Amino acid sequence: MNYTCIRNSLGRLVPQQIPGTGTLVPFSGAYARLDGSYEWMPSPFLHRVPSISTNKIAPDLCTAIERSGLQNGMTISFHHHLRNGDEVVGLVLAELEKMGFRGLTLAPSSLGDSHDCVADAIKKGVVTRLNTSGVRGEVGKAISNGLLESPAIIRSHGGRARAIEEGSLKIDVAFLGAPACDRLGNMTGVTGKTACGALGYAMVDARHARHAIAITDNLVDYPLSPKISVPQYLIDQVVVVDSIGDPSQIATGATRITRDPLQLYIAELAFKAIRASGCLKNDCSFQTGGGGPSLAVARYVRDYMKENSIQGSYCIGGITGYMADMLKEGLFRTLFDVQSFDAAVTNSIATNPNHVEADVSWYANPFNKGCLVNDLDVVVLAALDVDVDFNVDVLTGHDGILRGASGGHSDTAAGAKLALITIPLMRNGVPSIRERVQTVVTPGETVDVIVTERGIAVNPRREDLRARLRDAGLPVKDIRRLKAEIEHITGIPDEVAFADEIVGIVEYRDGTIIDAIRKIKG
Repeated sequence: MNYTCIRNSLGRLVPQQIPGTGTLVPFSGAYARLDGSYEWMPSPFLHRVPSISTNKIAPDLCTAIERSGLQNGMTISFHHHLRNGDEVVGLVLAELEKMGFRGLTLAPSSLGDSHDCVADAIKKGVVTRLNTSGVRGEVGKAISNGLLESPAIIRSHGGRARAIEEGSLKIDVAFLGAPACDRLGNMTGVTGKTACGALGYAMVDARHARHAIAITDNLVDYPLSPKISVPQYLIDQVVVVDSIGDPSQIATGATRITRDPLQLYIAELAFKAIRASGCLKNDCSFQTGGGGPSLAVARYVRDYMKENSIQGSYCIGGITGYMADMLKEGLFRTLFDVQSFDAAVTNSIATNPNHVEADVSWYANPFNKGCLVNDLDVVVLAALDVDVDFNVDVLTGHDGILRGASGGHSDTAAGAKLALITIPLMRNGVPSIRERVQTVVTPGETVDVIVTERGIAVNPRREDLRARLRDAGLPVKDIRRLKAEIEHITGIPDEVAFADEIVGIVEYRDGTIIDAIRKIKG
């Protein structure tokens, strides 16, 4: 289908309207809607008052779906806390196909490597629309090849929470994997064989879905203890199944710091840039990812804070056991945990009152009365590609196929005082700095520093930061020089051939459209 397009402030051609989605607003700047002039109204969700019950357990999943009132064309959601071990999505989609459902909109908080079943549901017409943060594997290929009836909508974590709360994303039935649950629907992620830690995404879905179904493989005595993540008054039904996930793929031990010499060198440079910025001081706030290189940066930060008797205010985001250790050591006073990245976190959530489970709206919804990312001092982020205008792509690979996630990338970059990207200059012989990234997820105006093994590029908007880093003796280089250096080694890669057909749109955290994703040619 051809769409009437308009250029947004980044010069990207984005659609003005999509049937079934409505009128779209082009991106006009990272902070354009945050100046106090934009009005939004949390959506009034209508709920049917349930009959009085002291037991919400349905006899089986099919019965629970029938009782939910789900119909063809409605919207269903899932959370992704079970990570690559998730079996709930496949279980539910298989039952929906068996029951004859068609034309559903799938709106999970994200999709991972365990969700190739979604591609099958798309091919069979069970799912025809998709709203998500991340797409990988066969799902990414299906979207990039134009198999969806309508373009996929990619949102950041904060943008998804905003869309749900304002009603632009209306969830009819939420299917929520519960590692532990009682007969009235009290849920937690910190106990059970499929324990996954925090349930920050599930909280928002449970609160705003018209009907919420807890799916558990661990029914416990009422009331659930010691910690309730999602309370019973938000849950309509409970379904008990044999398994909601593979524990070996959810969270296994502590996430490890990279041993790759190149990544370690980039991490050391990143730490030195953070130190030179002046942000590492008492009451600082910090976020880094759960990957090996990000943890290497955190290790340098940890050692520096210990040596200089610095106590930070809080860490946020996806939390690892490494961050839980920093809390225990008194380096930070509080952890705000939306999603837990390894098994070492669950005991900390259950036993440490300063390890706080936070819902994703609290974390990153730009339109609420105070999301955590807006008070963030430092965030360390990764990227698939960056360009000479500091725009960042975390969605599409060098072949143009969707294989990543928006996540909290644009949310944290916009909110943090220092947003730093770590990236090797080359992956598999292909340069990582481009003249123009394929898909803009995080706009360059919100990115301060890009750290590579050959030097550090500082956004021209941050001359103050450039001066600090140079004074510290760090290898600051113009981003075009870094691009030229790596292209001298790799050459300039051929551009991917795209058709005119739009197969996805990238919604910025404020609801405007920052980019469009087009079908792969061939």
